Amino acid sequence: MSLYSAIKSRQGGPRGATSLVLLVTLAVFINYIDRGNLATAAPLIQDELHLRATELGILMSAFYYGYVPCMPLMGWLAERFGTHKIFAAAVAVWSIATLLTGFAGSFVALLGLRILLGIGESAAFPCASKVIANTVEVSRLGMANGVMSFGYLLGPAVGTLIGGYLMTVIGWRAVFIIFGSVSLLWLIPWSLAASTLKTTTAAIEGIAPTFRDILKQRALWGASIGHFASNYGYYFIISWLPFYLVKARGFSIHSMAEIASYAYLLNALSAFGMGWLADRWIQRGRNPTVIYKSIMGITHLVGIGCMAGMVLLPEKPSIAALFIFEIVSGCSYTGLFAIPQILAGPQATARWVGVQNAAGNVAGIIAPLITGILVDQTGHFELAFDLAAAINLLGFVGWVFIMPAVRPINWQAHLSRLSR
Repeated sequence: MSLYSAIKSRQGGPRGATSLVLLVTLAVFINYIDRGNLATAAPLIQDELHLRATELGILMSAFYYGYVPCMPLMGWLAERFGTHKIFAAAVAVWSIATLLTGFAGSFVALLGLRILLGIGESAAFPCASKVIANTVEVSRLGMANGVMSFGYLLGPAVGTLIGGYLMTVIGWRAVFIIFGSVSLLWLIPWSLAASTLKTTTAAIEGIAPTFRDILKQRALWGASIGHFASNYGYYFIISWLPFYLVKARGFSIHSMAEIASYAYLLNALSAFGMGWLADRWIQRGRNPTVIYKSIMGITHLVGIGCMAGMVLLPEKPSIAALFIFEIVSGCSYTGLFAIPQILAGPQATARWVGVQNAAGNVAGIIAPLITGILVDQTGHFELAFDLAAAINLLGFVGWVFIMPAVRPINWQAHLSRLSR
């Protein structure tokens, strides 16, 4: 089944829906390249600016100081003023922040630019999820989110491989300048697609719940806890894997870039494949609740063993554990956003994802910082991997036991009960 046939518009034709899904996929692809460049450049930046591991951890966490608190706001802005406007402004902000990072000469300058980058990128998933919820049928959400997941998971693979190579040739500063400039080009096709998006959005009707109504949903908090645990493992790996491979395992920058990029590529392919498979199961009559809860729960259980294997096993088995983790965790990324799109529906997806993704990305603040502190205090990564393994248990509880059935919330009936 092709992407063109898999993605069908709720209100327009499949061509417009496909174009919009591909555009938001390209946006999150760029998003993850720009946010991940710091991790690839971390060994070079540390040597040039004489930073401690704790300071690197702060810089990696700083992105989330702007990213996390702004996501609910961006979800509200997208539904209030239009996704096309908010998304365009956000991409412009994060592209300029990436470009200016190439000129930063101190820890403080890097800190400020990482926070600005986070503010810009905080609009990405609320806006992208709003676009998908508005344009894609529920039975096709797995494929659409699989495509989007492929985009943002491929971003680190491409960014690490190309960025790592270019940094050895032209230096880390030039790479940030080039990548930030190229990111701005996305605004051209987005401006051409804006009319389609405005028409589709205007066609979505229904009662819109308030933030208070959304926050009362048990499903939101189960998904948010699960999202946090999923993100902790992801951000722990994406933030510290390059540094770990170079400093703890002794790989060169070039070898590190190859290993990390292959791992990220497996992650992306796995997400794409599971999105297709989830849709096939649902279209054949399988229960979405069973499908998505099983996927999310199994991912966390396998993740525990993989985290232990990465740090305890010899070199080759350790890399194998990394690759297994990337494959299994990739299976869960389709559910991260398909689940809230199903639950919240077009009327509330942007705000729901804004809240859920904000809660989930608290892990982006905690994981890099705690890892840096643990490495400075102990001189090795064992405790950091132990903690990442333990947090998988929290995710299992959130997705499997706290979150109820995965089915659309009848907001009209829910709000009618509240008004009685």
